[in-house]
Amino acid sequence: MKVFSKEQIYEGDRITEERQQLPASELMERAGLQIFNWMHMRMQGAQVPIHIFCGIGNNGGDGLVLARHLITHGYNVETYVVNCGNSRSKDFLTSYDKIKDVTKKWPQLLKCATDFPSIHKDDIIVDAIFGIGLNRSIEKWIKLLFKHFKTSEAFTLSVDIPSGLYTDKAVDDKEGVVRANYTLSFQSPKLVFFLPETTDYTLQWEVIDIGIDREYLITTDTEVELISKNEVLPMYKPRDKFGHKGSYGHGLIIGGSYGKIGAVHLTTKAVLSIGAGLATVYIPKCGYTVLQTSLPEAMVITTENEEFIDAINFDIKPTAIGIGIGLGTHTETIKAFESFLKSQKAPLIIDADALNMISKKKMLLKFVPENSIITPHLIELKRLIGKWSDDFDKLKKAKAFSIKHKVILVIKGAHTITVYGNKFYVNTSGNPGMATAGSGDVLTGVITGLICQGYSEIEAALFGVYLHGRAGDLALEEFGYQSLMAGNIIEYLAESYIDLFKQPEQPQVEEEVDDK
Repeated sequence: MKVFSKEQIYEGDRITEERQQLPASELMERAGLQIFNWMHMRMQGAQVPIHIFCGIGNNGGDGLVLARHLITHGYNVETYVVNCGNSRSKDFLTSYDKIKDVTKKWPQLLKCATDFPSIHKDDIIVDAIFGIGLNRSIEKWIKLLFKHFKTSEAFTLSVDIPSGLYTDKAVDDKEGVVRANYTLSFQSPKLVFFLPETTDYTLQWEVIDIGIDREYLITTDTEVELISKNEVLPMYKPRDKFGHKGSYGHGLIIGGSYGKIGAVHLTTKAVLSIGAGLATVYIPKCGYTVLQTSLPEAMVITTENEEFIDAINFDIKPTAIGIGIGLGTHTETIKAFESFLKSQKAPLIIDADALNMISKKKMLLKFVPENSIITPHLIELKRLIGKWSDDFDKLKKAKAFSIKHKVILVIKGAHTITVYGNKFYVNTSGNPGMATAGSGDVLTGVITGLICQGYSEIEAALFGVYLHGRAGDLALEEFGYQSLMAGNIIEYLAESYIDLFKQPEQPQVEEEVDDK
């Protein structure tokens, strides 16, 4: 799913009005009606008090359209205009005039904290105060209004974006943002819904279609894309009836040191579990018996050193190589890693201690093959690209790093973001139970195994991150958040493949009874 920027959304509105020969107020009508339909389907006429707070721009106009439809359908509605400036938008005024035609109870004007209405925790708040066009700081009394929303504990529904939240920069005052239980986002989600610093401002979101021109939506390229089942399913490569293990590649995992052999076990098992035909693990001698016993499907090559890797020499030709898992950063290991980088051309997935070595010795980056996949967690990322001031600065630096070094950057987190040149891909699968030792090691194995099967590096990164997260979601149903372990994710990789082709269950509809 494309995630449109603020500028692209405005352009989409303009093109829609032009191509469909619409007055601008018609898009406002569509937006308000779609929000009404969403609420009406769920409330079915329930007489819960609904408090609709409208700004004086187009977001407020959407709220007035919603209020008008709710009133004409008999709902218990109170409408307020938050007087946050002197200039009302033209379309806001059009909607304001229309609401006068359906009720004698005109919207109440709020000008200061003494005007705030009483709100019960069982009421509903609709936040239609500020939209994506917010470009200034918020007055103190309006921040108090947002605090009033929060204190009431009422269910809060935001129109398009929680008021006070920007689409393209960090929050400058946490008290100046509405905390929504649910946000109905027009035509596409907003990037801020997925970033660590801003994700808590809406607990859930949903996209509603307001009829933006289809050609514009299809042909417009976006900097950000949301990755879910629909996006990865076309990547899937079915097995050939006459395929054999040589058809599906040979993954090599290089890592491990004394006390960290379990990490390479997880990674290598994931390589095979995701579908690679062959897997070899390159480890120090101390792990030989462990790996040959615990993972008989894998082949093992060892160094002469008993406790850590001090040289990397092998005579196989792997399809893809994952390196760094449990590797350690001994002086001899760093030298071996540098020599390895200078001689390797196979696709690389670089993780863990391999990243730490690169962070210590940045000149190693010039030897990393083009389109290598780098999989840092946030601390490792900071060592690579430097400190950032906020999430937007982090993404800016990550993009610059990806472009400069011609690598694919997989930033692990609640919504793992894959950075490839000028593009950001935001993953939707996964859960907090996956914040456990070895989860990242499994991901390295998954991506390595996919490249072995013929997926391009970017396909392997996107598909791998999704399947890894989906396996974690499926495992969650059995193990719960606290007890989910990395090995459980591997166990459910098969289910994550099968889940790709499962159709969503259709809700059962009761048959109407004819009393005649």
